Amino acid sequence: MNVGIAIVFDDKDLSKLKKKVDDSVGRGFHHCQLMCWDPTLFTDENAEVIRTYFAEKDMTITAFWCGWEGPAVWNFFDGPETLGLVPETYRYTRVRNLIDGADFAKKLGVTDVISHMGFLPENPNDPAFPATANALRHVAEHLKKNDQYLLFETGQETPTCMLRMFEKIGTDNLGVNLDPANLIMYGKSNPVDALDVFGKFVRGVHAKDGKYPSCGQYLGPEVKLGEGKVNFPALVKGLHELGYDGSFTIEREISGEQQTIDIMEAKEKLEAIFATL
Repeated sequence: MNVGIAIVFDDKDLSKLKKKVDDSVGRGFHHCQLMCWDPTLFTDENAEVIRTYFAEKDMTITAFWCGWEGPAVWNFFDGPETLGLVPETYRYTRVRNLIDGADFAKKLGVTDVISHMGFLPENPNDPAFPATANALRHVAEHLKKNDQYLLFETGQETPTCMLRMFEKIGTDNLGVNLDPANLIMYGKSNPVDALDVFGKFVRGVHAKDGKYPSCGQYLGPEVKLGEGKVNFPALVKGLHELGYDGSFTIEREISGEQQTIDIMEAKEKLEAIFATL
């Protein structure tokens, strides 16, 4: 196992991305998930520059986190209407976004493509369930031609619902990007217990911590690793027992100097846990 870091690619000026890479390598990181929400950046020219520069800096891109166009409201009321491929209004465009992002990732030499798929319907008889499955199957089949995996980031659905969607889609290139904090912040599951449901599908992990919701409208807060409800020693042990040997990608959703401080403390804590295995 290794400790990685989330690096956001959000500007046409690639010098800004290069600086993020330089800073990360300088802090001892050599694995990252590259995250991008702007499909206009998925160009051949950007792919070539990024692939070359990351290789020069000994920074491995373990996965490409692919965002999509349109509104995104991260709460329990507007979220089901705006997030992922579940809302019919945005589904066609977002299928295209994920396919384009996967092709961009392939040019980077990246196998795993991650996204939030939306508030997957818990009721398999909901008309949105098969419609969403059909759209995701189309995406997954395209990725399969690229020898890539489509990873669902956890949070907006229960683990059982995600497993049910995998079964409905039916392709063999589906995986989980386990964000343990999201499972807690959305109130969906204890992430250690969730391994019993979808542990064999985990291909990526976000090292992020959080607390449960305290009201029915808003997510629980994301907090510094070690100050939330995620039991990281148990989670690492459980994943290790399942044979997971990939990255724990630190994601701290604040900015400024405190973000850097928290990231480095998280790196130290994770490496101490790895040393006990």
